[in-house]
Formats: sequence, C-alpha cells, structure tokens
Amino acid sequence: MRAGVSMAAGAAVVGGIMVGGTGVASAAQVNCVSPPTANDIQVIGDASCGATATGTGLANSGATESGTAVSVADGGSATTFATGFGVALAGAKGVGQSYAYSIGGGISRSYAENGHTTVALAGWGSGATAEANGVNCVGPMSFAINLNTGAVCALR
Repeated sequence: MRAGVSMAAGAAVVGGIMVGGTGVASAAQVNCVSPPTANDIQVIGDASCGATATGTGLANSGATESGTAVSVADGGSATTFATGFGVALAGAKGVGQSYAYSIGGGISRSYAENGHTTVALAGWGSGATAEANGVNCVGPMSFAINLNTGAVCALR
C-alpha cells in the first residue's frame, strides 16, 4: 500500500513540475504607454511594442512571445495587444477610440476618429480591419466592428 501511495504522490509532483515549468518558460510581456513618454518603444526577447500620443491622446500597446503591437493617438485613444507572431496596429484621432488585438499570427488594424469607436480582432493567420470606411475580415477567427456605423464582420 505504501508503495502505491508514494508512486501516486511522485506522479502528482512530477505533473505539477511539468505544468509549472511550462508557465515559467513563457515569454515576458512588454508594455508601452504614451504619455508620459512621448514615444515609448520597447523590446523584450522577440516581443515588441510602440506607443506614441500627441495632444490629449492616449496610446497603450502590449505584446508577448513574438508579437508586435503599435498604437498611435492624436487626441483620441488607441489600444493594441499581440501574441505569437501577431501584429496589432491602432490609430486614433480627435476623440476616436480604436482597439486592435492579434492572437498567434493574426494581423489586425483599427482606426477611429471624430468620436467613432472601432475594434479589430484577428487570430491564427487571419486578418481584421475596422475603420470609418468599413470593416473587413479574412480567415477564421477574425472579427471587426465600427460601433458608430454598425458595420460588423466575423468569421469563425
């Protein structure tokens, strides 16, 4: 009986170490914010981000693994986040709000101005664009919406 209990406990410990090891090995997150920095560019490992804001603008971007995220705001707010080979780009002007998120190889682009709000989400090799002229989705796991015009697309 003792041998069986010891083996079960050992397997649980080994399983816990394996799961813990996976979490420890994941890439660090990089974050960029403007203001307070006029042009914040950072790289940690393979992940990179950039944020630039002028006037009353606010730009936030973040990335993990080999993602690249860039936000630019001129009086509005732009937010991006990208993971594993994803690219997320967002721009805002006036009091526009734009959000772009890319997961594992997706490419997303969002642009908003004059009080409009746009959101683009792309995953695993897909693409999504949201802007004043419309929305566009390419490939599975893509979503885009312009909240002011009601234009929306989604592919799964």
